[in-house]
Amino acid sequence: MDINKVDMYLMANAKYFKPQHLTYLRERLLALDDSRWIMLNTADIHDPGNVMLVSIFGGKLGIDRFMIGDTGLGIGKLLTFGGCGIWWLVDLFLIKDATREKNMEKVQRFL
Repeated sequence: MDINKVDMYLMANAKYFKPQHLTYLRERLLALDDSRWIMLNTADIHDPGNVMLVSIFGGKLGIDRFMIGDTGLGIGKLLTFGGCGIWWLVDLFLIKDATREKNMEKVQRFL
């Protein structure tokens, strides 16, 4: 893969991943062939800031967890109304990192 294309992808999408994932991603993207590049660009990755906003307003219903693909945790939060607010409060601090982890898992499928 072209180094300029990889650097542009990482600059545009760095906020979607943890900083320690970026060097691994760069190495893997450089070894990626062009046929997988198109699939990588269609990966459904979420902005941690947007998920945080959803968590603030809809986290008690588990909408944030459903968004990032944690269906089981989303159902748990929905049925307990965010763990009576405690789970919701804890998730306000953890949801950004959880979103970045899920984004990395989604991208690794194409690498």
